[in-house]
Amino acid sequence: MLKIGDLVTRNSHNNDVIFKITRIEGDTAYLIGIDIRLCADSDISDLVLADNVTDNDREFYEKIENIKNLERSDYFYIPGKILHIDGDKEYLNRCLEFYKKANVLAFGIYSSEDQMASNIQKYLEDTNPDIVVITGHDSLVKKNSKYFSDAIKVCRKYQKDYDKLIIIAGACQSDYEMLIKAGANFASSPKGINIHALDPAIIALSLSLTDKEEEVDLIKLLSKTSTGKNGIGGVKTRGVMATGYPR
Repeated sequence: MLKIGDLVTRNSHNNDVIFKITRIEGDTAYLIGIDIRLCADSDISDLVLADNVTDNDREFYEKIENIKNLERSDYFYIPGKILHIDGDKEYLNRCLEFYKKANVLAFGIYSSEDQMASNIQKYLEDTNPDIVVITGHDSLVKKNSKYFSDAIKVCRKYQKDYDKLIIIAGACQSDYEMLIKAGANFASSPKGINIHALDPAIIALSLSLTDKEEEVDLIKLLSKTSTGKNGIGGVKTRGVMATGYPR
């Protein structure tokens, strides 16, 4: 008998995504992806317990050392500050842990997607970030792209310069064109696919650790994510890290 908290896959989808059961009502189970930013529901009869669940975050943590390729002479570095607003508490905590391992200052806010635009102005004023991540859950069935778009517009009204406030927005299957038009530097999902829980954080961390004078190589940056250009795209952007001398 399946229960809340079990890790499962769906037979009807070739068992391609591992989910956690968050709620059961009658014969219907409500699911959240373990690695993929996706909510779903399923008939319990379609579910099976997941096998061989591994720590897939390890490969992302290994990327941190590649991102933190800083010269260790007499220079000192001040990485960009991140404000991460997420519609999922578990994903938010994973992203905050990711930033922490890289020694980058990040403020995490849990907010339902429909409330993000209403509250984001205060978060911006309180934290004065260099980078804002606006993410959570989305899909072609239950669309939160409009809420992400509204929050982006508030951010862009607060700071119009794309290099002074970098905005990364979207989740699985989000409306890429809508989010870019709203003012995001980077957004998901160009090909309408699912993205990994840490993909927005990979972009944010990379930009936080890129010098202000350096324009980011878009193709190289996007290749660091799990889905590449199919999952996240964006516009040419400079880094936000300050470099000083001497230490």
